[in-house]
Amino acid sequence: MRRLPLLGEVYPKVGDMVSYADIVAKTEISGDPEIVKLAMMLGLEPEDCPQFMTKQIGETVEQGERIAFYSALWGLIKKEIKSPATGTIESFSDVTGQLILRGAPIPVEVDAYIPGKVIEIMPREGAVIETNAAFIQGIFGIGGEVHGDIQVVVSDNDQTLVADMITEEHNNKVLISGNMVTLDALKKAVEMGVAAIVSGGVRHDDLTTFTGEEIGVAITGQEEVGLTLIITEGFGMMNMSLRTFELLKEFDGFNASVNGTTQIRAGVLRPEIIIPHDIVEEDGGEGISQGMVPGTPIRIIRQPYFGAIGVVHSLPVELQRLESESAVRVVSIELDGGEVVTVPRANVEIIEE
Repeated sequence: MRRLPLLGEVYPKVGDMVSYADIVAKTEISGDPEIVKLAMMLGLEPEDCPQFMTKQIGETVEQGERIAFYSALWGLIKKEIKSPATGTIESFSDVTGQLILRGAPIPVEVDAYIPGKVIEIMPREGAVIETNAAFIQGIFGIGGEVHGDIQVVVSDNDQTLVADMITEEHNNKVLISGNMVTLDALKKAVEMGVAAIVSGGVRHDDLTTFTGEEIGVAITGQEEVGLTLIITEGFGMMNMSLRTFELLKEFDGFNASVNGTTQIRAGVLRPEIIIPHDIVEEDGGEGISQGMVPGTPIRIIRQPYFGAIGVVHSLPVELQRLESESAVRVVSIELDGGEVVTVPRANVEIIEE
């Protein structure tokens, strides 16, 4: 779904085919207000100012253009007030003597993000686009929406992406790492114009140094760091899930849409990799509709097994008491290494295959 933040204009129609960069909707956000203390600058009472304004409410002005002029004592005293910015004169207060100048509207455009077919139009809001694609969600990400050809630059899911592996040929590419990406590799990727990096893990200190700030728990995606980074498993050196790595290898060379936006509180948003393709596959969604059953592939999303991948071993019916003394339903999971662990059911998510 591609939606504007404010009501605006939607361009395509139902049935239209769109590409990555096609603009599907556009609107304008009001510009920043600029307060001009007109009465004080003219040395007049607020109610006397309007007669000396050379631009009236609703008129547009350019930066540096005269908006008021006062002359007294046969021209010996002259005061000229010029507009501090380009915009529209929005209002003037006879009480405070302040004039509000509204900056030029800021255009906001929403592109299609993925190639596909428009299947629904939300009047003045946006459109729903349908495509056949592989879909991968990460644990954490930074950076906004980008797209580029996938290029796997490591030989296995336990290999680290280092700076020497990145060259000028990777400009506008989506690079796939294994267990970690180093700080030097992130910096080199920005220099080479890499669009995005997908990695199993990253050191927290490296991420903080790279972004120049401590990443909080609110929402990410607005960072202007030169690329988009998606972490699929967690912080530190963590092997990318073999299923995820093999899927990305399968689509090596395909163009992918990548978005690092992450929100881990209300209204959860996960970073994503969408890989449009024309490969016809059998529907793999039956397991999802059934919920968790023995054999269902899942990922643990809480400590102490955060990021671990496995399959449901069993689903005990009775409630079990945790260290916190709360009684919850649990699930027994056989991890990829063969170890069987038990965690609360709320601490896992189903992996759709």
